Amino acid sequence: MSEAAYRVGEQPYYRSVGAEVALFEAAYGVRMPVMLKGPTGCGKSRFVEFMAWRLAKPLITVACNEDMTAADLVGRFLLDMQGTRWQDGPLTTAARLGAICYLDEVVEARQDTTVVIHPLTDHRRVLPLEKKGELVHAHPDFQLVISYNPGYQSLMKDLKQSTKQRFGAIDFDYPEAAVESEVVAHEAGVERAVAERLVQVAQRSRNLKGHGLDEGMSTRLLIYAGQLIAKGIAPADACRMALVRPLTDDPDMRETLDAAVYTFFG
Repeated sequence: MSEAAYRVGEQPYYRSVGAEVALFEAAYGVRMPVMLKGPTGCGKSRFVEFMAWRLAKPLITVACNEDMTAADLVGRFLLDMQGTRWQDGPLTTAARLGAICYLDEVVEARQDTTVVIHPLTDHRRVLPLEKKGELVHAHPDFQLVISYNPGYQSLMKDLKQSTKQRFGAIDFDYPEAAVESEVVAHEAGVERAVAERLVQVAQRSRNLKGHGLDEGMSTRLLIYAGQLIAKGIAPADACRMALVRPLTDDPDMRETLDAAVYTFFG
């Protein structure tokens, strides 16, 4: 598949909240591998899409999971009617094309799987395909980007130091209320006043992190709620569906969050 197939066609909406754009551009300039650290739904994936568009580079994204094997990343032999053929995985494809390869929530993958990225993240910039007997030298434009949520992962699912110290890191968090309201209003198509109240509900939930909640409401969930409201759903119902019910099954915590929704939307 050509690199054009992996291009980000239109400019993604991204609201910069600090120096992250300049930092990423500088890192790309020296092809430094980059690690994005922050809570669920705070804009890490959108940021990578925006940067790929801004840099005019193809983007290959991999949603990591605990069943993902090294072969899922680098490739495998397949059997078809013509016989056996090799199929590149997304990491190999990115290395060949000179794409930005984004491994989303990388710690969800097994540690023996993530080790395969090591030769691509130092001066060698190579990817050994042991089953094929080939050594892929990364295209000069290739860059590796990973993301994870350090506040949510258990010690059993943290990255090894040998992996962490191959990357530069940029911290992400939910933006300040005014900026987050702007993002929600834009993405959901609701009035700014509605977006501001959604953000206030989210802030109440984030204060409960570690006190009954593993995670507070993400910006992504606020956008979902806003989109339901924009479709004519009553705000309280939209909040219960998009904000409260996905977050917890605990009856007491649901009651607490429902009360926060009632405070701002009645």
